[in-house]
Parts: sequence; structure tokens; C-alpha cells
Amino acid sequence: MTPTPPSSPPSAPATTPQLRGTDPDTVRTALESGEPLPGTSGFAGVVDIDGRDHLVRDVLGRVPLFVERDQAPTPTPTDAWAYTPEELDAPLPFPAGAVATPDDSAPQQRWTLPDPDPDPIEDVDTARAVLESAIETAATEAAATDADIAVAFSGGVDSALVAELLDAPLYVVGFPDSHDVEAARSAAAAMGRELTVVELKPSDLERAVPEIARATGRVNAMDIQIALPLYLVGERVAADGFDALAVGQGADELFGGYEKVVRLDHRVEAETTRGAVREQIRSLPEQLPRDVRAIEAAGLEPIAPLLHDEVVDAALRLPDELLADEETRKRGFRQVAVEYLPEEVAMRDKKAVQYGSLVARELDRLARQAGYKRRMDDHVSKYVDSLLDE
Repeated sequence: MTPTPPSSPPSAPATTPQLRGTDPDTVRTALESGEPLPGTSGFAGVVDIDGRDHLVRDVLGRVPLFVERDQAPTPTPTDAWAYTPEELDAPLPFPAGAVATPDDSAPQQRWTLPDPDPDPIEDVDTARAVLESAIETAATEAAATDADIAVAFSGGVDSALVAELLDAPLYVVGFPDSHDVEAARSAAAAMGRELTVVELKPSDLERAVPEIARATGRVNAMDIQIALPLYLVGERVAADGFDALAVGQGADELFGGYEKVVRLDHRVEAETTRGAVREQIRSLPEQLPRDVRAIEAAGLEPIAPLLHDEVVDAALRLPDELLADEETRKRGFRQVAVEYLPEEVAMRDKKAVQYGSLVARELDRLARQAGYKRRMDDHVSKYVDSLLDE
């Protein structure tokens, strides 16, 4: 089932900025040079070049952009497009790294991640220093915004480093007995920081599911489970008067945080850890719009310093020794983090947010209580559909 959107799809409304994420000159220069990582945190929208509008989206899809499905594969800047799926009748994501003009028969892929891999920085100390400098640059730019920022804090190294560099208040979300709440409390104590705990109830999930489905345009169980904690912690952050929510998104993909990149099992096609990491980076355009829209639906600006172009570029150049092995994942990233965080925080592992918060468990329980048993195919997604029908 597709979430029901409004009935009248606009072209980009007059109140909607024509370009999000950066200035037009930066995009024009990137189009001319083909540079996929021009020093931004993502962008999307329309840019005028020599009197012609170009519909564009950055290489990692960090800014969501949608077009009408019945206009694909030939959407143009004059067609209906939007930053949110709710504004369109049949929203279709505009491809990451693509550009379209009224003269194109289809969106043209303009930017791709550097491929083949750039030569890694072989010297470990140099590579680590480049990564640290990139992370500091990204954090400085994020902190320079006028927004009042809070951090979605799970107690893991990713969000802990973001919290330390931004010096922003910490919020954790989860059910009372969840791993994330316990981990966040211990990490905050080790860092000498205060922590706000957003304790969830099953009714919070029932209420939020339809809102998230409409905001993200997604109804499958996994996407809903991942988006729920972001949306629910965002609600509390917004209610407390903040303008933006900072997250540690991207670290697992960029630095080798997944077991499968070490095992090289059936879940990856690559034959090397380096290749498997690149596969995970390439998965980001599918994931990020869900997370961005969940945060925006809570009324907040999403801020993801670890997805800044300079950090992505530094990650792509890390030597094998700073990626992952069976002993340590995200090795280079942790070596940077330990310069800012207590070692027990910098070196700890954590569960994925949908499991660490117990949102996946409780949504499954609600589905079974509503009659959607595990023997049914994709029973949680069917339960999500039922909530949208109400």
C-alpha cells in the first residue's frame, strides 16, 4: 500500500526554495567539473545555467527530491517536483547524482563516487590525520549554523563523537529496558554530560507509524522500524525548543561498521573489505531520504556531519589498515574518536537503532496482538498497512 498523499500535486511552490543544501554557484562549478564531492553536505533542487533550469541531486542523495511517477523517466525542472513525497500524486525519487533539463529525454547521471577507487593514502598516520581534519571541518560547519541543535544519542561512538564536537544536548529514545537507553546513560556519564531520556510506550508507535509512512513514502517494516526512533526523539527535541537534530548517520557505511564487510558473506558482492565498504557507501542514497524525512516530519532540520563531502572523500582514501577486520570495525574512525572521547565510548559497539531501542520488538508485538502472526508473510508490513487504512 502507498500512503495517501494530497490530491493536487504542485510544481515547486513559490514558497519552496529552488535549491537546498548549498549555493547555485557551487552546483554550477560541480556540473562543469564533474566533481562529485564539491565540499557540501548534499544538495537538490533547480539551478539556472545559461538561462536553462537544471534539476539536480547530489551524489549520495542526502537531500530528498521527488518527481511525479507518470513523468518518469523524463522529469524536468518545469514538471511537478518536490522535496517531500506528500506533495505529489505518485512520488518517485529523483536519482542521486543526476541532472535533468527540459532538453533531456531522461535524467543524466552526472556524478558518481570516485571509481575506480582513488589511490589510498598508504601512510596510516597521514590518512588518520586527513580524516580527523575532515571531521573537524564538517563539525565546524555544522556548528556554525544559526540553528539550536540537539543530538540523537545512542551511546555509540558515532553519535558520541558528533555530540562532543558540537557540544550539543543529548537525547536518547527507547523503551525503558532497551540497550540504547542503558548504553546512552553509561556513555553520557563517562563523558560527563547530561542526558534526556525519551521513554517510549507502545501507543507512541501506533500513533507515529502513519505519520512516518506519509512523510517517507515508505511502508515496509524495516524502513518504518528505523525511522520511528528518529521521528519520536525528534518530536521531543522539537517540543523542547530546538531547531535541528544532529545524527551520526553514515559512519557504519563509510568506515566499515558492518559485520558483512569483514565476513564478505552472501550479503555483499565484493571480494575485499575495501570493496564491501564501497558497496555500503553506494547504499546510502536509498537509506538517507528515509532518515531525513523522518527528522523533518518532526519539525527539525537534520544535521549529519559525518556525511559531509570532505569526510566521505577522506573515508574513500583510507588504507585497509584503517577500515575493519574481525577484531575491530571502523578502526580509523575509532582512532580519531579516542582523541575526543573516553576510550570505553570510542571503542564500544552498539546495536542497530531499531533493535537497540526495542522499537522492532515492540512493533512486532503490536502486529501480533492485532492478529498479524509471524507465520504470515511480512506480517509487520501488513500491520503498518492496517494502520494507514484506519
